[in-house]
Amino acid sequence: MRLLSFVAREAPSFGLVVDGGVVDCGKHLGIRTDLMTLMQRGELGSLARFGAAVADYRLDEIRHLPVIPNPGAKFLCIGINYRPHMREMGREEPPYPVVFVRFSSSLVGHGAPLIRPAASEQFDFEGELAVVIGRRARRVPRESAHEYVAGYSCFNDGSVRDFQRHSGQFTPGKNFVASGAFGPWLVTRDEIEDPAALTLETRLNGEVVQRESTGELIFGIAELIEYISIWTELVPGDVIVTGTPGGVGAGRKPPLWMRPGDTIEVEISGLGCLTNPVAGDDAG
Repeated sequence: MRLLSFVAREAPSFGLVVDGGVVDCGKHLGIRTDLMTLMQRGELGSLARFGAAVADYRLDEIRHLPVIPNPGAKFLCIGINYRPHMREMGREEPPYPVVFVRFSSSLVGHGAPLIRPAASEQFDFEGELAVVIGRRARRVPRESAHEYVAGYSCFNDGSVRDFQRHSGQFTPGKNFVASGAFGPWLVTRDEIEDPAALTLETRLNGEVVQRESTGELIFGIAELIEYISIWTELVPGDVIVTGTPGGVGAGRKPPLWMRPGDTIEVEISGLGCLTNPVAGDDAG
């Protein structure tokens, strides 16, 4: 299944992507819920029954939200997790995963503008594979880690590089409002035979700037779930963002930054293409 969160006719909902568009599962179920709540109830699989339904909306009639828009979700991002990116950033291979957090307020959905902040011109792209947790996970061995995955999506971990480098903590440079994107939808685990055999490609204004196999992760998905679940409890709807390949703007000479008027795309085979325009910060 391809599942998404969206707004239609000014009302937030969630649904299932079918050939003709989107089935509004929230409307058909007649309950106030969302994808994260369904995961927590263990009922995500029940949405499969809408697979033969007639679409309620065309895709161009909805506004995409981040796949998991809930403020309570944890977004655990992994830094320095592809060797080409490690080398271009001048870092050594880490002995353990480098983990930092993003807040839901820093994310937009597919099609929404990423905002280059007024405080910096160093607005960088990072195409990444996102893993959405579907079961409560605590001290999970890597051998069974896949059982805790609800599905996968595309992610752009938009980074404000100078703020990221103000200290040893990445958090300031990763959490400007509307600086990252998540979508366009979640593809459920059963649809992806091997998440380590996907191709991730990032394009800036149509030009390929990143291209790598997800099999090149230093710490794979199972290792990340094992490690993270030692020190925090993962709950349904939490997201692990697995890291970016080489080719980021900060690693180029001269640097290549996203600017207002640009279009950035993150495409992962089998998962779709996350596309966002870039706008300036006109908040005043």
